[in-house]
Amino acid sequence: MSVMNNKRVLSIFLFLIGFSVFSQEIIKEKEPEKKAATQQRRQKVDGIIATVGDYTVLDSDIDKAFLEIEGSGGSIKDITRCQMLGKLLEDKLYAHQAIQDSIVVKDEEVKEKMNQQIDYMVEQLKSMDAVVKYFKKNNEDEFKTELFEILKQQKLASEMQKKIIDPIQITPEETRNFFKKIPESERPLLGAELEIAQIVITPKVSQVEKQAVIDRLKEIKRQVLEGASFTTKAVLYTEDPGSRSSGGFYKINKKTPFVKEFKDVAYSLQEGEISEPFETEFGFHIIYLEKIKGQDLELRHILMTPKVTPDALKEAKDKIELIKKRVQDKEITFAEAARTMSDEKETRANGGTLINPKTQDTHFELTKMDPELYAQVSNMKSGEISNVLLDEDPKAGKRYKIIMVTNKIEDHIADFSKDYTKIKDLALKEKQINAIAKWSEQKIKETYIKINGEYRDCVFTNNWLKK
Repeated sequence: MSVMNNKRVLSIFLFLIGFSVFSQEIIKEKEPEKKAATQQRRQKVDGIIATVGDYTVLDSDIDKAFLEIEGSGGSIKDITRCQMLGKLLEDKLYAHQAIQDSIVVKDEEVKEKMNQQIDYMVEQLKSMDAVVKYFKKNNEDEFKTELFEILKQQKLASEMQKKIIDPIQITPEETRNFFKKIPESERPLLGAELEIAQIVITPKVSQVEKQAVIDRLKEIKRQVLEGASFTTKAVLYTEDPGSRSSGGFYKINKKTPFVKEFKDVAYSLQEGEISEPFETEFGFHIIYLEKIKGQDLELRHILMTPKVTPDALKEAKDKIELIKKRVQDKEITFAEAARTMSDEKETRANGGTLINPKTQDTHFELTKMDPELYAQVSNMKSGEISNVLLDEDPKAGKRYKIIMVTNKIEDHIADFSKDYTKIKDLALKEKQINAIAKWSEQKIKETYIKINGEYRDCVFTNNWLKK
């Protein structure tokens, strides 16, 4: 395994601990590009600026790529047009080779991604007409056709890249050798990390409250069957903020990420039928199925959530305060209390231990922690238990919890034994990058590639100009 220079080590390490790395071409170590090609947002006559195999890159494709990054919450501040072109050339090379390797991408997946992208573009530019005009297309259909092809190529590129790196594994010996090659003075500083566990007690909703909601939904259904507007009732009464303004409207298919109970009821209905009230983790619903279009359903729903009474809230708070006292009095450990008394099924089996959704391990780096969780635990010591906290979960509603910091690791220089998992991932990432670089070098030699105009002045990481 070749030794990486210091900048590349840092780049990969930042990727692993939470910074955004866009592609090989975006992380550059060379001098900035020449001339006006460094401008990120200039407008110019659209045209073919590069060809890779059977694929072409238009100048407007660079603009679309910038919008895509912004749409996913990324920053384009330090990305130049030349760097973005390098990324697009990589995508085209991957896509071209994916076709040669008979990799298949489903159109349904591409359409879903395209609709998300268009929604963001319309939000930013205020109308679909403005989007079409911005990208200099003749009409909406032409724009959508081109965007579909771009996104399909991106998906092909992603699948090709996965095919290259997925088989790559790293051994403990490779990990050790990788770490030894980083000079002690240049080993990264890791921020303070916490391991956290929690116990959650959810106030119980009484059957009386549940029945009151069921009866209210049944009454609304009766009124609609007698001629009232379901849409108007949804605007007035639904507690779903995502559909209230549209009268409870959703268009779904079997891949739409709705809870199973909701989709099961929706797909059991006939056109024009209204369901009986049914329960999900969000509350109680009724669904009015307007139209069936193949596998797509156009429907409206009304959501109502039973209210937690003050007595139920007090009972839950009293219970969790008693649990905290028993743990502090050493009658029971925090982990045992979580396993036997916590209402949070996701953490109960692990003794209340939280899993970091970004890294899928139990470590939370303070500087990258969710702001609300940070405020609750940042000043706590190892072994300390928080005060009883009132938490408002979007799904579960009001609930009480206590948090324990089970382990606190202060700022430290990367250590092989303490940070083995991070170092292993870092070594694997280097091996993957080397494999991709080797693959790219070979495929660039074998593939027809042409770059036009002033973009030939760009300085690329890969040898796209075949000099």
